[in-house]
Parts: sequence; C-alpha cells; structure tokens
Amino acid sequence: MADDVGTRLKTIREIYGYSQRELAKRAKVTNGTISLIELNQTSPQVASLRKILSAFPMSIAEFFTFDVNQSFKVFYDRKELVEVGGGNVSLRLVAADCPGRRIQLTHERFSSGSDTGKERLSHKGEEAGVVVRGRLEVTVGNQKRMLGPGDAYYFSSRIPHRFRNMGPDECEVVSAATPPTF
Repeated sequence: MADDVGTRLKTIREIYGYSQRELAKRAKVTNGTISLIELNQTSPQVASLRKILSAFPMSIAEFFTFDVNQSFKVFYDRKELVEVGGGNVSLRLVAADCPGRRIQLTHERFSSGSDTGKERLSHKGEEAGVVVRGRLEVTVGNQKRMLGPGDAYYFSSRIPHRFRNMGPDECEVVSAATPPTF
C-alpha cells in the first residue's frame, strides 16, 4: 500500500528509475534524507517535499493523487491498434483503451484517391503529423500543400481542414491530436 509518504516516494522514485542517490542528487538533498523519508522515519516539511518532487517534476497535489498502484500499459503491438477510420482511409488509434488519454496518436493510411470528405473537418484542439510514405494534399483554411515523406503539418483544428491522397500510391502518416477526438 502506498498510503504513507515514504512508500509513495519510493514507488514513484522506482517508476522513474532513480536510485536513492540519483534522486538525492537531482533534488539537491542528502541520500540520508531520501532514505529516512522512504523508511517513514521522518516526515518531510512541505518545502523539502516540493524540492524533492522537483526532480520528477511533480507537484505536491500530483504526488498525493498519483495512483501508484495502477498498472498501466506502455507498449502496443500493431494488432492492438484500434481501427477508427473507414472506407479507403485507415485510422489506427494507439492506446484507445487508456482512460483519461489527453493525446490522440494515430497511424493513418490513405488509399490512392481517398480523402477525409468534401466537407472540411473542424473541431477543438490542435493536430500535427508527419508523412512517412506517399504524398498527401493537406488543406488548412485557405492554405494547401502537397506533402511527401518527411514533410509535416501542425495547425489549430478549429480551422477547417481536409486531407487527400491524389497520388497513385498509398500514403502513410503518423499524426497526433489534442484533445482526442476518438
């Protein structure tokens, strides 16, 4: 159980992969201070705890509300990406099962001649992407550009936008959006 300050600090330190010495060095406190706190032999003052948490970085509120007992998924096999697209546009979502997700990461594939629709998309947030292969026409507001491998885009999603693959080959894109729309 990580209800006490010492156990909570030790658990978070281990999640970050720090030894006691590394945490002490980063927080500019003694190794003994970290050890005594983790053993619950001393309770840090607010200023000391704030100094220690700056090594993560983490606020005091986050320290006491962070669910240290939660196991979380970090890695996803390609077969675990959830398809949220349709037709000639494949949108495979990373971490669809992650509660409270604040970013949407998508592996996209546009078949030759496909697009996101004649009506432009518009929603709250921002989005960005990098073309991995093929060519993609991106229209944002009154700006339009044909992007190739290594080219990228970043814009406010409130501006009406559209994606089209006008080339003969499939286009592959890795994109991110916040907040998530899927």
